[in-house]
Amino acid sequence: MVAEDFINAKHHAWERLTQLTSRAQSNIIAMDAAELQELGRLYRQATSDLAQARRDFPGHPLTIYLNDLVAKGHSSIYRERNSPITGIKNYFLYQLPQAFRELLPFTGIAFLAFFLPAIVAWVISYQDPVRGVALAPEFQPVIDDMRTDTEWWRNLNDNNAEGAVMILSNNIFVSFQAFVGGLTLGLLTLYALYYNGLMLGILSGAAQNLGFADNLWGFIAAHGPVELSIIFLAGGAGLQLAWAILRPGMVSRRAALAIAAQRAFKVSGAIVMFLILAGLIEGFISPQYLPLWFKIAVGIISAGSMYAYLLLAGRNVQQPESAEASALKLETPAH
Repeated sequence: MVAEDFINAKHHAWERLTQLTSRAQSNIIAMDAAELQELGRLYRQATSDLAQARRDFPGHPLTIYLNDLVAKGHSSIYRERNSPITGIKNYFLYQLPQAFRELLPFTGIAFLAFFLPAIVAWVISYQDPVRGVALAPEFQPVIDDMRTDTEWWRNLNDNNAEGAVMILSNNIFVSFQAFVGGLTLGLLTLYALYYNGLMLGILSGAAQNLGFADNLWGFIAAHGPVELSIIFLAGGAGLQLAWAILRPGMVSRRAALAIAAQRAFKVSGAIVMFLILAGLIEGFISPQYLPLWFKIAVGIISAGSMYAYLLLAGRNVQQPESAEASALKLETPAH
């Protein structure tokens, strides 16, 4: 049997298991006896399918998909009743950083969708700020401020708390646009990334041409690394939603989107948490008359700590018995 025949014969059962697993993870108590029996039967069948896929189709995407499906089924069926504190601890120590690492390819695409327009806009605006602002005329007032050496962000000093809330609201809007934009087949996500990259390129290029670069980067240095990283992460989450719709693979679009949405919502905790951090830095530190080295240090430490957590946390966390181990037990005949 080739992989395609195997998929055609089994995919309805896998999709049903995905639905039951999602229900069990949200509220297993609400499931009736028939659904629980069906969940157990489909889970056991999926572990058998996983064993066959490992044997017949090693390295095929089908095997990866089944491994993920069995893992979710295992966690739904065999999970212990943990306290809310334990659940929160597991989320932040394991689930969130793991979801971030799974999204890295899409986050990388979001990074390119932002920075390629930024680079082009920077070159055009650096050569001639008039041509640069022609790409987005709404930034003309900001260019005018640069020409008169007006640091518009100093107004935040008048009310740091109000400024932080305003900045946080704007960051939430941009991240939400990039995140939910995945449901528009990624078009809104790509537009949000393109537009914000264009803005950075136009303003930074003009600042370089007008001798305003030290002022601008002195403002951006503290909060920029975290803020931009969250935009990329939100964009990556949105793009993987779009990919699930466009290329569902071995399951229906509905099932593929459900899996992608679970992963996306897991990283939403990081988006919210670090958006608040970026907003606080931008409201209370960035507009202050502080040494540039201090602001650069704040940017490096905050972004470095964020990436250290997301890239390293949870790699050695002891989880309940893995789906692979339980599958192997089912594969081993009793003696």
